[in-house]
Amino acid sequence: MEANPRSTGRLPAAFLTPGSSSFMDFLSEHQPEMLPGNRQLPPTQGVIEAPHGTTIVSVTFPGGVVLAGDRRATMGNVIAQRDIEKVFPADEYSAVGIAGTAGLAVEMVKLFQLELEHFEKVEGAQLSLEGKANRLSTMIRSNLAMAMQGLAVVPLFAGYDVDREKGRIFSYDVTGGRSEETGYAATGSGSVFARGAMKKLYRADLSEEEATTLVIQALYDAADDDSATGGPDMARRIFPIVTVITDEGFRRLTDDESSAIARSILDRRMEQPDGPRAALL
Repeated sequence: MEANPRSTGRLPAAFLTPGSSSFMDFLSEHQPEMLPGNRQLPPTQGVIEAPHGTTIVSVTFPGGVVLAGDRRATMGNVIAQRDIEKVFPADEYSAVGIAGTAGLAVEMVKLFQLELEHFEKVEGAQLSLEGKANRLSTMIRSNLAMAMQGLAVVPLFAGYDVDREKGRIFSYDVTGGRSEETGYAATGSGSVFARGAMKKLYRADLSEEEATTLVIQALYDAADDDSATGGPDMARRIFPIVTVITDEGFRRLTDDESSAIARSILDRRMEQPDGPRAALL
C-alpha cells in the first residue's frame, strides 16, 4: 500500500512540480480553503463591523509614480487604529494601496506579493505591469462573495512600466473590474475630496518632489472633509505613508522626509486653511 504523504511528513510530488506559474491556481487546486474568498462566514444579520482602511491616492510624474495613503482605520464611527499601514510594495517596481476591510486587504496584498514572487521563480522573468494588474483583478474578483456581505477590498495599484518607461496607475471596483487612470487617482472614503484637490493641482510636468507634496495636500483635503481619513498627527508623529516608484525601483519616504513635507503644508495652511489656489483661467 502506498504511504500517505501527509502521514510520512513528505510533500506530494505535485507540490514540488507546480504545473502553473500562478500560485493562486496552485493553491486553488491543492488547498482551496486557504484562499480568502473561499472561507465560510458564519450566518450574520445586518452590517458586519470590521476595521476599514480609507483613503489612497496616486500621481504620475515624468519618470515614475507616487502612491500614498493616510494612517487611519475606522470601525463604524470609531477610530480603530491611528497608525495603520495601507501602502505596500508588491515587488521591485510596483506597489498596492488598500482601502476597504483592513484584515482581508492586508491578507490579499500578502497573497499578491507571493503570487508575483512565485511567477518570477517559476518563469525566470517578471510579469509585465499589465500582467500584474490583471492578477490583482483576479484576486479581487475571487473576494466577490465576501464583498456582497460588506467585506469589500478596493485597492489602488501603481508601478513603473519598464517597457514603456513610465509610471502607471490602475484602479478597481469590488467585482475586480480594472481601469487605468491618467495622471492621478484615488480610492476609499475620502477619495472624492482627494480627487478634487488633485484635479486642480495636477500637472503633467510635476517633479518627484512636487508629486510627493501633491499627494499629501490631497490627503490633507480628504481629512478636512472626511471623518474616516486621518490627517498628519503632529503630536503623535504619525504621517502619511508616501512611496515613489521609478526606474530605480520602489522607495518609501522616511518619516523625516514625509514629516518635513507635512509640516511645510501645515505651516502654509495656517495662512490658507483651504490650501493652495488654482488659477481661474
